[in-house]
Amino acid sequence: MHRSMDEPTGGAGLPAARSHPTARPGPPPLAGDLPDPAVLGALLRRHGWQRRGGAPGRYGRWTPPGSAGGTSLLVPESAAFPDSGELIEEALDALGRSADPSARDILVSLTLPSDEIRWWREVPESAAGAAGASGWTEAEELRSAARQVLMAGALAARGRAGYHGARHRRKARAALDDALIGPGADGRSLTAYVPVASGRAVAVRLCHALHATREAVDYQRATGGMEAFDSAVAAGVGRELTEALIALVRGSEGARIDLRWAPAAGTPDGCPARPAPVEFSPGDLPALRAAGARYLRDEPAVQVRLTGVVVRLRRSGPRGAGIVRLRVLAGAEVAHVRVELDEEAYRIAGHAHLVGLPLRVEGRLENRGGFRRLTGASQVAPVQVDEAERDRLMKALQENVDFFEEACAGEEG
Repeated sequence: MHRSMDEPTGGAGLPAARSHPTARPGPPPLAGDLPDPAVLGALLRRHGWQRRGGAPGRYGRWTPPGSAGGTSLLVPESAAFPDSGELIEEALDALGRSADPSARDILVSLTLPSDEIRWWREVPESAAGAAGASGWTEAEELRSAARQVLMAGALAARGRAGYHGARHRRKARAALDDALIGPGADGRSLTAYVPVASGRAVAVRLCHALHATREAVDYQRATGGMEAFDSAVAAGVGRELTEALIALVRGSEGARIDLRWAPAAGTPDGCPARPAPVEFSPGDLPALRAAGARYLRDEPAVQVRLTGVVVRLRRSGPRGAGIVRLRVLAGAEVAHVRVELDEEAYRIAGHAHLVGLPLRVEGRLENRGGFRRLTGASQVAPVQVDEAERDRLMKALQENVDFFEEACAGEEG
């Protein structure tokens, strides 16, 4: 889904994990024009670098956070001066060689304009924590919760719903394919870089949804009412987000999420230029759990007419009703559904599978099980496809012929 900045390619763990190019020594691999000096200055300020003099109106001298001397950068205030390009190149080279942890984050943001989402999680003090380190379990809990928050934002960007279940997940994951994620220097924080080109809608939706969740929790804790969670669905709040926040806060003393817009892209319409950080505490957990249960209970079933490929057939005997599993091609934003068919419809599904044809079926996509079950199936019929698609489907059938024979024999597949 999203790539780690500090895990090697091909290693265990996240799929498609790789080291970001700016994690290597040397100048950053920036392509095309050099970055706008104003963007570089904004990123330096965001990451705690201090401006310590310089010729007013021409350039500034910047030093790393907490540094009284040593490494410094000369950054022009605009690209209008003859030596601006040379100064920017020298600054980028110095950032690439800097030992300060923030230098890599700045180079990441310059390489690919991205909105930054940061998580902080306060955990009970320990010997490791006193030394500024975090344990393996703690780090994995933070990373897992951060992924869930991002996925909740991506799902909400696809459509508003109190509970998405299995719906929209393929496209939501695709929206996060280019996101980079890496730990902070303190071991208790995490930063995701969501590219503006592919993920700005996700960042915007998260901005609205997180603040709406905070307001709904405050309302519930003050009044005991859950109405604010109902209206918050329009802002992108749903069970997926409440579950992600529960995972983030559980076992901690509190958590904070901070979102910063990419300076190169500016502030999106309808959002504050500097969104306030959103904080959650263990005292918010009962409200979040109650909201998640409410969203799961109240999300209605959906009437659909879908087309899918039969990948599994099962029934208890040679005759009668049976269960069919379909890989969905069209008609519903889920990958697979399970359908119970009567004897005649089951026979049609079996024949369609044998000759490599998809099946069309109407019914109600139930929220129970995450919108993976179709009930009240009707209008079951094979769908004609062109020869190329039919050959592809038949090849997939031949690769799984043993499995299909077992299913036809009435065994569980």
